[in-house]
Amino acid sequence: MRLKKEWFRYWWTLAYFPVYMIIFMLEEKMVRDYHIIGIALDKKIPFIEWFFFPYYIWFPYIFLVGIWLFFRDKKAFLKMICFLYTGMTIFLIVSAVYPNGLDLRPTEFTRDNIAIRLAKQMYETDTPTNVLPSIHVFNTLGIMCGTVFCNKKTFPVWARWLICIAGVSISCSTVFVKQHSLIDVFAAIALAVVCFFLFFRGKIAEKIDALP
Repeated sequence: MRLKKEWFRYWWTLAYFPVYMIIFMLEEKMVRDYHIIGIALDKKIPFIEWFFFPYYIWFPYIFLVGIWLFFRDKKAFLKMICFLYTGMTIFLIVSAVYPNGLDLRPTEFTRDNIAIRLAKQMYETDTPTNVLPSIHVFNTLGIMCGTVFCNKKTFPVWARWLICIAGVSISCSTVFVKQHSLIDVFAAIALAVVCFFLFFRGKIAEKIDALP
């Protein structure tokens, strides 16, 4: 019984996700005029449709690793969730005060395969607006930090390597599928560095480590 209480002690921390999604969708619908983001180097990066596979695994990647940490290492989970929520909130604020978007997507395809079909599907359902900083990259880095700096017994070494390799692949995919500019990626990395020192190395991390 005591173990079950420990399992469910921090379920309330997940309550922000639906709030975030509601605000995100509202901001997406309200976007009219937005600032185009991009640098010359973005145009030189080729569109590679096969990167849609790592791009799409982001969703189960975040969920599965996050849930595993929740049950196996509460302190690493709390550090990670503080990391994620801080960046996600900053993202919502940036999107509200500085609506932004891209014009990098290909307008036509000269070939047809399963990856191209995934591209068409995503382009139809996910607009290229409110992309700064890249939450795809930022949350991936948060998951990687939680994985690397959790208790050694939480993941075997091979699993840590697999999660980190998948994370790098997911982050790279954002520019190859033309869903993000390098500016979005670099902004996400910079924000992740700040959040890392706040929640994995700073006084907040010490307070989390001191929790019973």
